[in-house]
Amino acid sequence: MNEYSEECLSTFLKEQTKLFDEPVAGNLEEAEAFLADCMAVVVDSIEEVREYFEEEGVDVDGMSAEDLEDASEVFALPDGTYLIVEG
Repeated sequence: MNEYSEECLSTFLKEQTKLFDEPVAGNLEEAEAFLADCMAVVVDSIEEVREYFEEEGVDVDGMSAEDLEDASEVFALPDGTYLIVEG
């Protein structure tokens, strides 16, 4: 598990149904493989979440920080960073 921390993988495992109707991973290894396959990214702040979405062409004008945190693709990690998973 190189690219994603164990904390990141654990958070995704617990909260994956926020984005997907059914679980896509059952353990840390499957979570890491899934996140790598869909090129999920970890960013340091909610401002970087906004920048990521803007670069991807997503209209985030008028969205508050709370709105961004509530987006189904965004997973707040315990260390204060954010995992972004495009489903």
